[in-house]
Amino acid sequence: MPQTTNDPGPHDALIGRLAADLTPVRRLSPPHRQALAWLAAVAAAAIVLAALADIATMAARLAAASDLWLAVVGEVATMVLAAFAAFALGRPDASRAWALAPLPALVLWLAATGAGCLRDWVVPGTADIPPMEEARECLTFILAVSIPLSALMIFMLRRSLSLQPGLTAAMAGLAAAAAAATLLNFFHPFDATATDLAVHTGAVLLVVVASRRLGAKRIGNISAPV
Repeated sequence: MPQTTNDPGPHDALIGRLAADLTPVRRLSPPHRQALAWLAAVAAAAIVLAALADIATMAARLAAASDLWLAVVGEVATMVLAAFAAFALGRPDASRAWALAPLPALVLWLAATGAGCLRDWVVPGTADIPPMEEARECLTFILAVSIPLSALMIFMLRRSLSLQPGLTAAMAGLAAAAAAATLLNFFHPFDATATDLAVHTGAVLLVVVASRRLGAKRIGNISAPV
């Protein structure tokens, strides 16, 4: 007997059986919305730290030399651009060119810090502290703050569909390191020195490499619960 139009065909029946046990998948938030949510967490941390810091002294120190506030501008810009790049790279159709977005800001950050080493005068209000002790304090702060911020971004990227998880994780690490360096300004009463430049460069590289190696496997985990 010929099959009526109301009866499901064999292909429809097969599709029905295959789809019977599928669970709904929550749509991913747009990259810009995810980036803004992560930046809001950084802003919340900044508010808490600002309540504990001497804002007037920090502002006076940054205003005393252009290289100091230019370095802060570079840190903030690197944080924002790297965060947007990380969440954009979490999409399968993303271009690798997103990884270039934070590079100009990163260059500004490191160049301004390096320019401060060339000054022949010391910014008023900065502490006289042995270079190694300063390096240890700065490195400890940057790493301690970068770890939770990087982990938060990797967690937010866990359901992404990135085809380049290593690069995505590296951008997450760069954003976290730049955020930590920005927050360090609340408790960094030191002038720009060669030690400062070395610590910032080393901390950024360490966080980026660690984030790439440890976070890449956790990005794009489509089996994560909704």
